[in-house]
Amino acid sequence: MPRPSSAQLFTGTLIVVATTVALLAVSGSTGVYEIAVLVAFAIALGTLATALSMSAAAQRRSAVAAPPLAPAAPEPSPAPEFARQP
Repeated sequence: MPRPSSAQLFTGTLIVVATTVALLAVSGSTGVYEIAVLVAFAIALGTLATALSMSAAAQRRSAVAAPPLAPAAPEPSPAPEFARQP
């Protein structure tokens, strides 16, 4: 599996941090286990986002680098000049 680029890592990290802050603000959790579950969920979401962005980038690269479906037929060569009779 290819390694994620720096932009993909940044996106995953940003999603983890934003999700953690949002979940903690909305839930109002104060217990250690509750916070640990929310952080684990945020990390899983960030990992999923990075993996999906890696597969999307790989699909774009393969679509751009795909060879043509059928090779072009070679054009027939013209008859040589000496073969023409007046």
